[in-house]
Amino acid sequence: MRYLITISLAAMLLSACSQSEDDKAKSLLARIDSLYNSGNYRATLDSIVRLREHYPQAIEARKAALRIWQNASLKLAQADVASTDVQLQETTEALKTETNRLRRNLLTVKRDSLQARYEAMCGVVRMIHLRQKQH
Repeated sequence: MRYLITISLAAMLLSACSQSEDDKAKSLLARIDSLYNSGNYRATLDSIVRLREHYPQAIEARKAALRIWQNASLKLAQADVASTDVQLQETTEALKTETNRLRRNLLTVKRDSLQARYEAMCGVVRMIHLRQKQH
């Protein structure tokens, strides 16, 4: 009995001295912050996924990472909206001057596809804004 108490006490002391999950995650969180500040949003999101996998109990680090995740996702979505908008405008202009029926039909399909993508990405941006207001 005394042996079990000693082992239990030793295990508790060792666990009390070890680093918490949040302490262990600090270096990865600092890297995530650095990636975000440098504008490398895709790598930021990938690193946050790694943080979630390796430190599931690091609650404070995960909360901080959630805000960065939302901001990085927003930046990527906004860039996608801008790029899609440019392509949509170019395709619409090309459609106005195209006389070949086949190319005109292909441009119409491309325009419709870009329009759908544009609307979907605008919805993503709106959803991220709503989520940011909730937290």
